[in-house]
Amino acid sequence: MEQKESKRGRTMEKIILLHTNDLHSHLENWPKIRRFLRERKQEETADQTVITIDLGDFVDRWHPLTEATNGQANIELMNQIHYDAATIGNNEGVGNSKEELNHLYDQANFDIVLDNLFDKKTLQPPAWSQPCKIITTKLGTTIGLLAFTAPFPLTYNPNGWDIRQVMDILPELVSQLRTKVDVVVLMSHLGISADRLIAKELPEIDVILGSHTHHLFENGEKVAGVQLAAAGKYGYYVGEVQVMLDEEHHVQQTIARTFATEKMLEIPEDRIEIAGYLEEGHRLLSEKKVAQLPFALETALDSLHPMITYALKAVKEAAGTEAAVLNSGLFLTDIPAGEINQDQLHTALPHPMHLIKVTLSGNDLIRLVLEMEKNRHFLINFPVMGMGFRGKVFGHLVYDGIDYDAINHQVRWLGELVDPELEYTIATVDHFMFVPFFPTIEIAGRYEFLFPAFIRTVVGDYLHTHYPSK
Repeated sequence: MEQKESKRGRTMEKIILLHTNDLHSHLENWPKIRRFLRERKQEETADQTVITIDLGDFVDRWHPLTEATNGQANIELMNQIHYDAATIGNNEGVGNSKEELNHLYDQANFDIVLDNLFDKKTLQPPAWSQPCKIITTKLGTTIGLLAFTAPFPLTYNPNGWDIRQVMDILPELVSQLRTKVDVVVLMSHLGISADRLIAKELPEIDVILGSHTHHLFENGEKVAGVQLAAAGKYGYYVGEVQVMLDEEHHVQQTIARTFATEKMLEIPEDRIEIAGYLEEGHRLLSEKKVAQLPFALETALDSLHPMITYALKAVKEAAGTEAAVLNSGLFLTDIPAGEINQDQLHTALPHPMHLIKVTLSGNDLIRLVLEMEKNRHFLINFPVMGMGFRGKVFGHLVYDGIDYDAINHQVRWLGELVDPELEYTIATVDHFMFVPFFPTIEIAGRYEFLFPAFIRTVVGDYLHTHYPSK
């Protein structure tokens, strides 16, 4: 595209914002993305500035290399680009313990911009982030970057963080920044609805780079004059926003577009590199021994040793409850008898799910079980996407400590009829809180999120305790 000329005849200045988002450790697209960004960075001239930005959820522990290195391998990959700025998504924010997140970016060669996360104890922003970044071009134009991540108090707060709502903070930040810079850019890990609302409420923002809901604006979207951009998920696209300015540094035009990675150059070495990431991750995890099992753990419910049976015991033990409930779709592969390692556990349970304890009155426990029974057959083959679920279908609901008499419609707790007046505490995974099938958990329950262990860690700890390695 040819650059426009200002009234005085000088070529307009162009700022190119290249943005990635929600890679979720899908490293199969990384070699192409790296090559593309490096080549585009070389297009910088006196009147054309190229800025690279990542919008979060680059790290996802489903990938064995991410899991094995606590995300450090992902940061090494990001360092290859030397991004101008990045922010965090919920996978970085609650997919890591507070301690892990506090050290995730120790070796990063790029700046983390973030405005709505604070330490729960000190109420100070984390040391690894900054609230704003201002970039000055060779022609003196200033670009100010702000960044917000999706506010999930239910999961951030138990993990030691104070996460703030966007509109409680953003208007004042934009007001202050607007007087200091020529271009205001919001790095948003908030989702499509939030981005559109922000554009309507704060039209003084020039560009909103969007993510989190994995939406794709192939050619951008304008809302109240604000340029919105979004590049989907998993590295399927790289986004670009062009900002054209006159010689007084005033924005004259913005254009957004995306580039599909499937159409980018691929070389034979790419596949070797991608396979190497998986191999190294599996190797590192397999070196971490967990337990010595005298029997195989199988995903089939009718097997001699169903994996879900031992997971339910592990969940009860970790949460200190007498009853638990899980779904069979969580368990993706069998674990054979013999010495088992973290690679096998990670492959069987790749979900970044934590435990929750839910306390209910007897009446509400009965209601919850009836909700589960009503949805039982529908959920067996129901495909679930996102919300921490890395399987294919929800699967069978299985109780431990609870029984349901389908003939008499009665619920029993440890063999005794549930007393409507008493209180009962069950344990399950936080996924049950986020899916829409069991509303009683959130509406009537007193719930507690148990951090920082994932479900696979809970199962691994149980097996290590009861079947220790020789």
